Amino acid sequence: MDIQTIDNQYNQLQAQARQTVMELQTMAQKLQTAAQAGDQNAREWFLDLKSIALAIQAEQNQVSNLLQALHGFVANQAQQPQASPWGNPQGYPAQPAYPQQAGGMLGGFLNSGFGRALEMGAGFGIGEEIIDRIF
Repeated sequence: MDIQTIDNQYNQLQAQARQTVMELQTMAQKLQTAAQAGDQNAREWFLDLKSIALAIQAEQNQVSNLLQALHGFVANQAQQPQASPWGNPQGYPAQPAYPQQAGGMLGGFLNSGFGRALEMGAGFGIGEEIIDRIF
């Protein structure tokens, strides 16, 4: 998998999260309108929808935590010293370890839109302010 594919998948995930929020907002507005018009069930359904939105938010937060953990793992791998390619022949002093450069695939990943977004702690999906605005 290349860096562009990872960025594209992340962008699609963000777009899907925005779509989910819009769907929740639309349904919440319909239920509020029905409740204001006197539909007794609409108020209960509205509260059920809020519960569902909070469950979706918790799931999205967990996915965000997972993605940030993966980003941290890749960042740590890029900074780990790599053993000398010559090994340590018997009788010779140990060869110094050479730190990997954050180039190549790891550097590309870390410098991708996805990598930078995760490094800044960016999330996606349903945040508290959106939950408050919807409900």
